[in-house]
Amino acid sequence: MKYLTLAEVKAILLEENEKRELNPLQKAALSHAEEFVKLTAEDSRKLVEELMGLDFMDERHAVKIADILPIHPDQVRTIYSKEKIVLPPEDIKKVLDTVAKYI
Repeated sequence: MKYLTLAEVKAILLEENEKRELNPLQKAALSHAEEFVKLTAEDSRKLVEELMGLDFMDERHAVKIADILPIHPDQVRTIYSKEKIVLPPEDIKKVLDTVAKYI
C-alpha cells in the first residue's frame, strides 16, 4: 500500500479532469484538495521522504504530517494520539523543524 499526500491526490485528479469528466465524488475530493493543499505534490513528497528519514517515523504519519503541516507541538501529539504513542519533546522538535523548511 502506498500512501498519497493530499497534494498528490490533487495533482492526479487535475490530470484526470483534463482527460475526462470526474464523477461527483472525485469532484468533491478535488474541491477539498484545492481548498486545503498548501504545498505542491513534489514538495509534499520531498517532505514525506525527509520525515521518513527520522528513525521514529512511518509513512502513514509522515503523509499525515505533510498534509497538516503542524506548527505547534500539540498538533504533532494529536497525530500520534490514536496510537497512544507519546513522542518525546526532542522528536516533536525534529518534526516541527523539518516541516518549517517547507512552509
